[in-house]
Amino acid sequence: MHFSIPETESRSGDSGGSAYVAYNIHVNGVLHCRVRYSQLLGLHEQLRKEYGANVLPAFPPKKLFSLTPAEVEQRREQLEKYMQAVRQDPLLGSSETFNSFLRRAQQETQQVPTEEVSLEVLLSNGQKVMVNVLTSDQTEDVLEAVAAKLDLPDDLIGYFSLFLVREKEDGAFSFVRKLQEFELPYVSVTSLRSQEYKIVLRKSYWDSAYDDDVMENRVGLNLLYAQTVSDIERGWILVTKEQHRQLKSLQEKVSKKEFLRLAQTLRHYGYLRFDPCVADFPEKDCPVVVSAGNSELSLQLRLPGQQLREGSFRVTRMRCWRVTSSVPLPSGGTSSPGRGRGEVRLELAFEYLMSKDRLQWVTITSPQAIMMSICLQSMVDELMVKKSGGSIRKMLRRRVGGTLRRSESQQAVKSPPLLESPDATRESMVKLSSKLSAVSLRGIGSPSTDASASDVHGNFAFEGIGDEDL
Repeated sequence: MHFSIPETESRSGDSGGSAYVAYNIHVNGVLHCRVRYSQLLGLHEQLRKEYGANVLPAFPPKKLFSLTPAEVEQRREQLEKYMQAVRQDPLLGSSETFNSFLRRAQQETQQVPTEEVSLEVLLSNGQKVMVNVLTSDQTEDVLEAVAAKLDLPDDLIGYFSLFLVREKEDGAFSFVRKLQEFELPYVSVTSLRSQEYKIVLRKSYWDSAYDDDVMENRVGLNLLYAQTVSDIERGWILVTKEQHRQLKSLQEKVSKKEFLRLAQTLRHYGYLRFDPCVADFPEKDCPVVVSAGNSELSLQLRLPGQQLREGSFRVTRMRCWRVTSSVPLPSGGTSSPGRGRGEVRLELAFEYLMSKDRLQWVTITSPQAIMMSICLQSMVDELMVKKSGGSIRKMLRRRVGGTLRRSESQQAVKSPPLLESPDATRESMVKLSSKLSAVSLRGIGSPSTDASASDVHGNFAFEGIGDEDL
């Protein structure tokens, strides 16, 4: 997740009290909540009591006198760095203290009272599932409610996730993000104030070997079948005429397991497809369609003469990547702090091992760049859990004593070392070792400016490969 505080607001106090500065916290470029400095200080103090001062990043100090505009901007930048650092820390970012703070702030900002509501959740084929939840229910609560409504067993809940999507005019889904533990799904979808945004249930893993666990259960089998049929109809899964004929025959026989076994052999099975965008590979400003799955990013492009070509980039050969956001300045070329910001331009860039001794940066420009980065991170997480002998069954968060805690396999996850922002003019970054047993990819935030903000992700699944493997 990309946390930012791109702007501040001067707001009047309650009952005519004195004005104060409010900080708008954005998640992936969308307003999540609005908080005061004192609230963030309270969060910091609570985290310090629970985890100790040595674990926490630096927090901007109190000031005795009113802040000047320049000091307000400086504090904003410091608070943004603080929130990014806390979120990206495996211990602090997964803590109930941090996540419950963001949930409460989200609910207060959107002024949504706690009450029972009916929430619509879609399956991949568009089927609606209505669940009764509280507006204050967090993502896992809603996921469990959907599973209960579908009669999906508890031990399979961890194989599925809730996604925020935008439904396009043709009925296709454009994926915005995976719903996280720090947000309230009902508030997240209704605060966007558009009927285009929906919540969708979809499998959350990438390795088709895990299908066997899900297919053992009738409900799990039906969910996988519905998702696969839908992906084929959308053209996400690549199918020849003969394969399509075979699949149609299995559909008519209602042979769901056999249908899925055949589908597993097809190109782009289980992939997530993104909206058409632009990349600088194989040439600048090249129109592409990006798909994520099977431990790779696939770029499909149509060459002159309408010939369709595909390039695949394995995550194990990505040394690192970054998501960069840039905001065009208004006419005149200057912008006051937090003011005059235009539409955000997002880019995903990754450094790829093209040959034994040659690394090259590939850049994708897309509004879904952050979602692409999240997919890369989750693929690396899954690879490393499997490499360490773990199971994604253990990746399911369990409720203990009314609170959520990560499983032991997640608590053992470590964060990669801090990397500097990649730049062709700088020296090469430190090569990351792949000889680690149970590690996770984490984003490392760099300071943001009016023009840009960048996250650099070091990849512990990166492998040094010889030419014979290329």
